[in-house]
Amino acid sequence: MIHSPAALWHERQRFFPAVLAVAFSALLIVLQSGLLLGFFSLKSVPIDQADADLWIAHPAVRSVDLARPIPDHWRERILGQPGVTRAEPYLLAFVVLHRPDGESESCLLIGCRLDEESLGAIRALTPELRRRLSEPMTLVGDDSDLGQLGRSEAGDRAEVSGRTVRIVGRVAGIKGLGAAYLFASLQTARLLCQGLQPDDVSFLLAQCDKPAETARRLREQYEMAAFTRQEFSRSTRLYWLTKTQAGTATGWTAVLSLLVGTVITSQILYAATASYRREYAVLRALGIPRRRMVAAVLGQAWWVGFAGILLAFAGAWGMVRLAGALGIVVLLTPGLLAAGAAVTMAMALLSSLAALRSLWRIEPAELLR
Repeated sequence: MIHSPAALWHERQRFFPAVLAVAFSALLIVLQSGLLLGFFSLKSVPIDQADADLWIAHPAVRSVDLARPIPDHWRERILGQPGVTRAEPYLLAFVVLHRPDGESESCLLIGCRLDEESLGAIRALTPELRRRLSEPMTLVGDDSDLGQLGRSEAGDRAEVSGRTVRIVGRVAGIKGLGAAYLFASLQTARLLCQGLQPDDVSFLLAQCDKPAETARRLREQYEMAAFTRQEFSRSTRLYWLTKTQAGTATGWTAVLSLLVGTVITSQILYAATASYRREYAVLRALGIPRRRMVAAVLGQAWWVGFAGILLAFAGAWGMVRLAGALGIVVLLTPGLLAAGAAVTMAMALLSSLAALRSLWRIEPAELLR
């Protein structure tokens, strides 16, 4: 009977298939969830890569890429809040980039201040790229499929909103999801964002001492959406997670992997318990309480689940490294790993129910057969 890791190792040929089943289920759940988190984290890049403590938006906005115009004079309301030290405008709009080769790309244009204290400029914009963007009608692209635009020293010409622009650089490590990111100065973005009134902006960004308290106070005092950086990043990811079928598909795949793992593990644990029928019968004849034997079976399941989780996490670490080398973002947060471990362990313990069912039918009389 399994009471320790040493005993599990001694009976490894019998229990290794169960460990593999648990590990495969855990690996599939963790990797798919991490891939989904990484996938939608591309949507919140403008938030996560900026230094703003507060994001002020139209009351209906729940995702950064779905901005609606708000008046720039709201800055006075923000600056009037205790602890706010800085507030600045931020422009964001979808545009179509027409490349010199005749191809067109859907892009998300972002305009912000470019000084060292800018709250909206992403950290990947180096001082040299910011200097280039200070020139009129210049843009910097991300690493998405923009062809060779932005790779030459002189800059490559393209067309946006009927105006000729120059792509003067590319930012490394930043990719858009569905639409490439284009970065510009406020002045250039104002000229390229069609339909935006002169006194309108997409967002107002602020720096303050107590972001959560200030955001709550702004929501209570005015009809506006006010988020901390963490709140807006989470809201953006959740919006796209719930508005697409990706989350549902991942959930069903996780359930399927759990069912397969549970069935395989339960059958292996059932067979292992059945192989110890005579030993359990001897224990019953000696007056050992049945609850002690139940604890032994649950111990088997626990150690199988624990070994499977360790194997799965080791495999996940390797897969994440491989995905990173291929440019694929997989986010394995501590919360995700903890949730995956808890679900997997629950699956392993649930698998022991079949073995417990056979245990309850074991009686000392079996020794006389």
